[in-house]
Amino acid sequence: MTQESNRRETPDIALVFALATFASLLSFLYYLRQGDLLLYGDAVAHINIARKTFDSQTPGLLQLGTVWLPLPHVLMVPFLISNFMWITGIGGSVPSMVAYIFLLVGIFRLVGSGLSRYPDFVHVSNLAAWTATAIVGLNPNLLYLQATAMTEVLYLCFFVWSVVYFEEFITETLASEREVSKQARSSLGKCTACLAAAEWTRYDGWFLAVVVLVSAIAVLHRFRHLKGILRLAARSLFIVSIPPLIWLIYNAAVYRNPLEFVNGPYSARAIEQRTATVEGAAVHPGSNQPGMAALYFTKSVELNMAEGWIERIWIFLLVIGAIICAGSSRGLRPILILLTPLPFYALSVSYSGVPVFVPPWWPFSYYNVRYGIQLLPAIAAMTAVVMSVACEFRKGRWIRLVIIAVIVAITGSSYAGVWKNQPVCFREAFVNSRSRFAMEGELAKNLKLLPDQSTFLMYLGDHVGALQSAGIELKRVIHEGNHRPWFKPSDPQGLWEKTLADPGSAVDYVVSFDGDPVDRKVNRAGLSLKWVVQTPGQSTARVWATRRVVQSDVSMDRETAPVCPKS
Repeated sequence: MTQESNRRETPDIALVFALATFASLLSFLYYLRQGDLLLYGDAVAHINIARKTFDSQTPGLLQLGTVWLPLPHVLMVPFLISNFMWITGIGGSVPSMVAYIFLLVGIFRLVGSGLSRYPDFVHVSNLAAWTATAIVGLNPNLLYLQATAMTEVLYLCFFVWSVVYFEEFITETLASEREVSKQARSSLGKCTACLAAAEWTRYDGWFLAVVVLVSAIAVLHRFRHLKGILRLAARSLFIVSIPPLIWLIYNAAVYRNPLEFVNGPYSARAIEQRTATVEGAAVHPGSNQPGMAALYFTKSVELNMAEGWIERIWIFLLVIGAIICAGSSRGLRPILILLTPLPFYALSVSYSGVPVFVPPWWPFSYYNVRYGIQLLPAIAAMTAVVMSVACEFRKGRWIRLVIIAVIVAITGSSYAGVWKNQPVCFREAFVNSRSRFAMEGELAKNLKLLPDQSTFLMYLGDHVGALQSAGIELKRVIHEGNHRPWFKPSDPQGLWEKTLADPGSAVDYVVSFDGDPVDRKVNRAGLSLKWVVQTPGQSTARVWATRRVVQSDVSMDRETAPVCPKS
């Protein structure tokens, strides 16, 4: 970056930071007031995984479980110590909001740095950086996701900063003739650190790390000092290998299966197979069809940007910008790394049991539509590149103003349409949460009627939100996480299994849902049915009192037990 652009960047980055903080807080307060922070079932799950590490009969890192990577949960822990921040979901929002702010700073720096290296683009690089930052920061779907405990925004932050430092490494390396400079080594070190954080956040990061590392080695091969280059490459490979290696070892040690997160009972593939078996569902669209999977992912990208005919403009700008970057000599090519979500999700949908459902296409529903947000940085950066090239192709103040006005009009009309119809990520969360919210709200209302400090046996895989809503601390609940998972197929001496065999010896109440592990395995001897909770679209819940409860509190027998009104 030139000295002139570097001087301009410092106050601009401070302004980006301030505006991003304002936008983050405004969006968060709006969705908090509406009670929409916990619409995503996954957001509730993330929050309670983090909470269980210290609020549990068996606290510790084992409560992090498998399948989901641990960094988002670890970052939430300090903010969930407060019961208020746990119950409201605020504690889970904080890491996402901080990530949103640094994501915008990263986009500004990436686009501004990349374009400023070209003499023809120096004068428009700052404008392009602001354009890209505005496209990302004002996206309604991103503004909703950053107010929740979902992991997408945190990953995007590490993703973009990985590319920022990779771009710096590439530029500094190509400028050297004999050896890799100290600045280039430092940039590569920062890049690998961000990659490691991304790898601990989402599996997208594993794919990203391979792409970046292969690209870095391809650049390093131009140097003749083979020993030093091999040492640098080996160090980078070691850093990015640590998170996957530790995760494989963890799964092997705890679950006796290093690929438990891939093929275990809670993996995406297993969930897909159970759904097909229970509901008779067809294989999801794109299964074993990478091309079709890429189309569904691309459609989710469009829906995250706009709705209606205008959504295709963004894909057009993305393609044109990618062609320009690919044809550039050096500074813009690293930006192409932002396209890695496309092949990753095409492969994931096709071969890993990860479906993406979009409302305009069969099966006409919402599922993982939010994955399309992963290409938002790429769209923003490519649009800024196209705008810069257009401004330089037709020089002149009025031409530049017209081009800027066109980009503003496209962005404004796109996002206005999204707000009018509600962001698709919000609609996905809302549509899929209605019956769950009704069930958990009704159950929480009943659980609050029980004596303070009552203890429970309950499977937390589906409706832990009821306990969260009722403010029942998880250490008062014996659940499936309270056993030693390395004992297979079960742990007879584990707290979970012992309580299933004799609930009256350990808890006051048992909460079961039709077909869940408690319903299938609990010993009902000595249990007295207290409540039945039914809501449309959800399995029936039952609250049972054990022999530990005073007889006057469990006088109803199973035949006369009341049924709570349907919601």
